[in-house]
Amino acid sequence: MREEAEGAGAEPGDFVQLKVPIVQQLYHWDCGLACSRMVLRYLKLLEDDAAFEQALQELQLTRSIWTIDLAYLMRHFGARHRFCTRTLGVDKGYRNQSFYRRHFDAEESRVNQLFERASACKVLVEKCPVKYCCFLPMGQKCFCRGPEYQGHFIVLCGYNRASESIFYNNPAYADRMCSTSVSNFEEARTSYGTDEDILFVYTDS
Repeated sequence: MREEAEGAGAEPGDFVQLKVPIVQQLYHWDCGLACSRMVLRYLKLLEDDAAFEQALQELQLTRSIWTIDLAYLMRHFGARHRFCTRTLGVDKGYRNQSFYRRHFDAEESRVNQLFERASACKVLVEKCPVKYCCFLPMGQKCFCRGPEYQGHFIVLCGYNRASESIFYNNPAYADRMCSTSVSNFEEARTSYGTDEDILFVYTDS
C-alpha cells in the first residue's frame, strides 16, 4: 500500500508508518484474503465481513488464492490499484514446485483467464520486474530458509530510510506490526515462486 506519512523528527519522505488495522488469517491458505481485509478496512471500503464474504462468492474465490485474485478483489471494492508482476499468467515451471503442485492443473486455466480478462474488467496489471519466509519482529531472525518455496502475503505499510528497514503487517500475527531489512524483504520478494508480484493500492489523497 502506498501513501505518504511522516515520523517525528524525520526528514520528509524518510519515514512512513501507516496505521493499517491488523487482521489475522484463520487458516494456512487465507493470508492473502486477510491482507485484503486489512487494506480495505484502512481505506474504509469494507464496512462488514458480510460484504467481503459476498465478494468472495461473486468472484468465486476458494482456497487457492493468487495475486491476480486479490487485484480483482480490490477492483470489486473500488480501490485504486496496480498489479506488477514478472509473469502475465501462470509460470509452467511451477508445476513441479511442492507449493503449487496440488492445485496447479486445476488452477492454470482459471488464472490465465483472469489475466486475459483483466483489461476488460478494469483490473490494472503490468508486466514489470519489480522461499519460505517467517516474518518476525525486528531483533529476531526475520527469514527462515527452507528447501522449497512456501507462499505468503503481507501488507507493506511503511519504511525507515535511516535504518533501511520496512514495516509490514503479517496476517500470521494479530498483535504486532513487524519490521525487517530492505535486503531481507527483497530476497524474499524476488525468490523463485513469487513472480515478484506486488499489488499497489492507493489512497485518494
